[in-house]
Amino acid sequence: MPPSIRKLTGRIGALVEGVDLAAPPDPSTITTLRHALNEHKAIVFDHVNLDNAAQERVAGWFGDLTTAHPNVPAADGTTNVLAVDSETSKANEWHSDVTFVLNPPQLTTLRSIVTTPYGGETLIANSAAAYRDLPAPLRALADSLRVVHTNQYDYARPAATTAERQEYDRAFVATPYETEHPLVRVHPLTGERGLFIGGFAKRIVGLSSGESADLLRIFQSYVTRPENILRWTWAPDQLLIFDNRITQHYGVDNYDDHPRRLNRVTVAGDVPVGVDGRRSEQLVGDASHYSKVLEVAA
Repeated sequence: MPPSIRKLTGRIGALVEGVDLAAPPDPSTITTLRHALNEHKAIVFDHVNLDNAAQERVAGWFGDLTTAHPNVPAADGTTNVLAVDSETSKANEWHSDVTFVLNPPQLTTLRSIVTTPYGGETLIANSAAAYRDLPAPLRALADSLRVVHTNQYDYARPAATTAERQEYDRAFVATPYETEHPLVRVHPLTGERGLFIGGFAKRIVGLSSGESADLLRIFQSYVTRPENILRWTWAPDQLLIFDNRITQHYGVDNYDDHPRRLNRVTVAGDVPVGVDGRRSEQLVGDASHYSKVLEVAA
């Protein structure tokens, strides 16, 4: 039986059933899952029985893995797993993963380890739908712009109050990275255009910081329209996969002091390309230890 794929909202998200993630991969199943990601941008699996190695193996169906993070250490005993843990960090900001490097991950996988009794959802937004929502003059403007992304200002939040969070913040910015990306990225598989911005976007090339902030705020407001968002409520033993090239996400800090942990494994990506065919350019830092560059779209 082929996998069952059921839409979760009109614009983003699907629940996948009928796939044994513990079994050796079947090429037709991987093709079906890739098509589902191209169409729905985010797919979810319930009742998975995976450990870190198995999560790495499933992520590897889609390409070579990155290491856990350019600066932050991997989870104990692993190379590719990043602990998204409330004890060290709460990413209360819309972002796409690691956009401050030349080739950010193409896919992100998140597996629920510790879930909360309430709250703690992950929001995922369809940035291609956001681009299509733009009025024609704003689309034309967006097509022409380039944006510098950096890790040198972490997710906006109050100053870290525990030693663990202070150490995480120090590691996050220890080696600086800056990359110039197109504001509108053309997806290498679908040809869709998406707004490639989010929390690491610092300034628009050629504009002042104030002008950059005003324009980025306008474009970002289209990404985070409610109709473009999947609000995923976590339960134990779930796996969420989303296309990092054409989505943004947000971990909601609405669960008080309850512990929350997801394990993240990401898949190496290609260098973004704009509407004009120009590729992204690394300005500061070398992240080759983190991710090889995907040369052929996958």
